[in-house]
Amino acid sequence: MSGIDLFKKRRSARAFQEKPIAKSVLEDIVDAARLAPTARNVQPWEFVVVTGKAILKDIAAITDHGKFIANAGACILVFCADTKYYLEDGCAATENILLAAAALGLGACWVAADKKAYCDRINSLFSAPGSFKLVSMVAIGYLLPGEENNPVQKRGLEEVIHWEKF
Repeated sequence: MSGIDLFKKRRSARAFQEKPIAKSVLEDIVDAARLAPTARNVQPWEFVVVTGKAILKDIAAITDHGKFIANAGACILVFCADTKYYLEDGCAATENILLAAAALGLGACWVAADKKAYCDRINSLFSAPGSFKLVSMVAIGYLLPGEENNPVQKRGLEEVIHWEKF
């Protein structure tokens, strides 16, 4: 599958099969994340991979819009050192997680974290150093049967493209 086809295939998934994800698959996903572009090559990120059901439920209970994390096969937390471009760098890594999951036949959903009221609780739960910011959490799992080819409608190119000026 070409990269462009992958972009067109990827969508957010909030429901997953109860099926574990192999450690090697999760390592491939985090490997893709660490290869993301980063301002000045700072690479401020650290990734916490969570697969334990009890802790997934704890994360879900803390969030405001991430209750589905409880039923995911895994959740990858993206932390970044508090650098000038931590948010941009962390978001680039998060997008790579989403694309890698789709390339490997998994569903995923980005749960916002930066500046959310619950960040301190998540940081504490995972003993994150005080100099790190939680940028995002990505729920990952195997899609439910029939959900593989269920794309979300997006605005057409002709609606969003402008040439030379807005």
